[in-house]
Amino acid sequence: MRSPWFNKLTLLLGPRPPLSWLLLCLISVLALITVLGSSSSNAFDAVASTSGPDIYTNYRRLKEQAAVDYLELRSLSSGASKQKEFSLCGKERENFVPCYNVSANLLAGYKDGEEFDRHCELSRVEEKCLVRPPKEYKTPLRWPAGRDVIWSGNVKITKDQFLSSGSMTKRMMLLEENQIAFHSDDGSIFDGVKDYSRQIAEMLGLGSDSDFIQAGVRTVLDIGCGFGSFGSHLLSLKVMAVCIAEYEATGSQVQLALERGLPAMIGNFISKQLPYPSLSFDMVHCAQCGVVWDEKEGMLLLEVDRVLKPGGYFVLTSPSLKSNGSSVNMKKRIMFTPLETITQEICWTLLAQQDETFIWQKTSDVQCYSSRKQASVPVCRGHDSQSYYQPLVSCITGPSSSRWNPIQNRSSSLLLSPEDLEVHGVHPGDYYEDIQLSRSALKNYWSLLTPLIFSDHPKRPGDEDPLPPFNMVRNVMDMNAHYGGLNWAFLEEKKSVWVMNVVPVGAPNTLPLILDQGFAGVLHDWCEPFPTYPRTYDMLHANGLLSHLSHHRCSMMDVLLEMDRILRPEGWIVLCDKVRAIEMARTFASQIRWEARVIDLQNGSDQRLLVCQKPFVRK
Repeated sequence: MRSPWFNKLTLLLGPRPPLSWLLLCLISVLALITVLGSSSSNAFDAVASTSGPDIYTNYRRLKEQAAVDYLELRSLSSGASKQKEFSLCGKERENFVPCYNVSANLLAGYKDGEEFDRHCELSRVEEKCLVRPPKEYKTPLRWPAGRDVIWSGNVKITKDQFLSSGSMTKRMMLLEENQIAFHSDDGSIFDGVKDYSRQIAEMLGLGSDSDFIQAGVRTVLDIGCGFGSFGSHLLSLKVMAVCIAEYEATGSQVQLALERGLPAMIGNFISKQLPYPSLSFDMVHCAQCGVVWDEKEGMLLLEVDRVLKPGGYFVLTSPSLKSNGSSVNMKKRIMFTPLETITQEICWTLLAQQDETFIWQKTSDVQCYSSRKQASVPVCRGHDSQSYYQPLVSCITGPSSSRWNPIQNRSSSLLLSPEDLEVHGVHPGDYYEDIQLSRSALKNYWSLLTPLIFSDHPKRPGDEDPLPPFNMVRNVMDMNAHYGGLNWAFLEEKKSVWVMNVVPVGAPNTLPLILDQGFAGVLHDWCEPFPTYPRTYDMLHANGLLSHLSHHRCSMMDVLLEMDRILRPEGWIVLCDKVRAIEMARTFASQIRWEARVIDLQNGSDQRLLVCQKPFVRK
């Protein structure tokens, strides 16, 4: 027996609907499914461009559960099934650094040191998995003890490698049963760091190394930094020292320095420029760094000149240059002649020499470059404010940049003046607004960094509830740093952390402004892995990064997997972005095994906050 509904349909369409009508209905349904599917899928590609930061208010009245329920209902309505969690990588990838495959580089024909360079174009697509910590991995010790003592199981160096290392390494490190101890503040293990720092200050005509900042030295690029002892001392003087060293498969200087919580990243300039703009640092330091400066027709020294500010210093300490008598002094003079010739060509002055340490000063006189006669090193045309692993050049930057300002003439205040901002083409209102918004954001971030917001967060056996900030945060990577406002907020709150300010390639290049404030920073393309070892940052922050990357070739999943690689176990992730990007990120976060919560900012905007914590996986 037919239903009344069927009888009405028969009267409307007839006993047998035309075939053309059925085909039309089928096409319409398929078109509707396609439209609806495209509007709900691939949210990452659909998000809009980067928006400015928002003021985070009313955090204590968060409607967190409502946001979670919304996402779950959306997932059910779209018919999406629970995504499978990523598996753990094998043991061989515990210290995996993409783009630094020495074997592949050698097979590709790179040699003469270029095999240790960064070659992301040779990186093959690996299986997507989570880089696991070593079996013996332990949570790093809190500062200040953690700056001088690390767990040996956290880094890739064995007792045999330590015992076979040179005398300098043995003087800098003491390997115990399960710890590596570096020089202590009283100098009982390695007593040369403080004396060496004071020696440099005296050679500059200063009363002590505490006068570095007054002399204009606020930022130092430490090339081949050993294990960061000199940089650690400079940080205690409030001088930002960033270590760079080439990739090393074992016993890495960068890995050991970062494990101590010190600023460091993988980098060398055998064939490519460093990812810094010109006129970036007040001092470049090399103590037995292994670089032969007069090779490649002095191009390595020209790269130092490029990143050095006017009036800045190049400090070179090398036993091969040490003079101990007239005969040795003559030999030193012969060895030193090529280096001396190059420095004169590029308007450097040998300021002082004591034992095996030499200090040159880059000129601040713009007339020096034009007064050179038949110079073999020309002045470059233009300037490279967005240098990102470009080939080395055989010219010098010169005084054409509007940022040409001797470090001795600079204000002692880190806060940039309206006149300074005008040089960078930045409106003062935008700069100060970024700082103010970051102040508000930081206060709320800090209150959120607690396992208490994760009801199912596993507490480690025997641990007491820690005092605020509830977890150890020594370093923070701001993955889309804007004007460095978050760095400012940390300084004002007197948090004992340092910030790596990353300016994404393709975004407005604010890195020169960030570096001119005395902060650490670098250019980076987030479609590529970051040049660091696994488990080297305690907190990752990004405001608007996901929206920015939506217009690039990047995969959001690849970016989040890279974040997981560089974040230490129990580290934090704070993402602020448009709601659709946050929805997708939260879905991926569950696959990466992060504890994640979405937070409504309650300010009437379409922005959401995603706060995650990486678990401590022991397998």
